[in-house]
Amino acid sequence: MRYDPLFVAPMREELVRLGFEELHTPEDVDRALERPGTTLLVINSVCGCAAGSARPAVALSLRHTIKPDYLVTVFAGMDIEATQHVRERYLIGQPPSSPSIALFVNGKLATMIHRYQIEGHYPETIAQMLVEAYDRYCQKNDTTILA
Repeated sequence: MRYDPLFVAPMREELVRLGFEELHTPEDVDRALERPGTTLLVINSVCGCAAGSARPAVALSLRHTIKPDYLVTVFAGMDIEATQHVRERYLIGQPPSSPSIALFVNGKLATMIHRYQIEGHYPETIAQMLVEAYDRYCQKNDTTILA
């Protein structure tokens, strides 16, 4: 089921304003996740925890001095094929979760924050989890950790 594009436009824009590249197709996903470096992927959604915690947490986390090289997003319920491709090819063994946030190093999953870790938590708490992941995986001299 796809959502009305007008309905989700403000939710998409919230991440785009932060510098996120939208991935609409499986080819977009492959191009984005197979490049070297660190990539933060947000599986965006219309649910309340995305608006109340996930997107605000991501915004807060990006104030940190250490950040991922790339910021990308797919929208569950809109970018259906792209979202499915992410889950089947890059999030193997991870349960489907939206919203969710994944950090990749050189195309490999380094860490993931699932919906159950987002729902009911304050944005500051989630942002701190992201900052800890950035500190661990995003420093320039650490991009080969998962190579």
